[in-house]
Amino acid sequence: MFGLFKKKSEKEILRSEYEKLLKEAYSLSTTNRKLSDQKTFEADEIMKKIEQLS
Repeated sequence: MFGLFKKKSEKEILRSEYEKLLKEAYSLSTTNRKLSDQKTFEADEIMKKIEQLS
């Protein structure tokens, strides 16, 4: 309850964006391989940013 108003850190925000992009890439992998590869690339770029923050 006390964590209700706690803001997410930049690392947590990037992590959620990373997971969202990977889910999109997985769902697109059966229909549009090119778009799936693009989403995977974007997720990798976000992971690089996360590693720089650590």
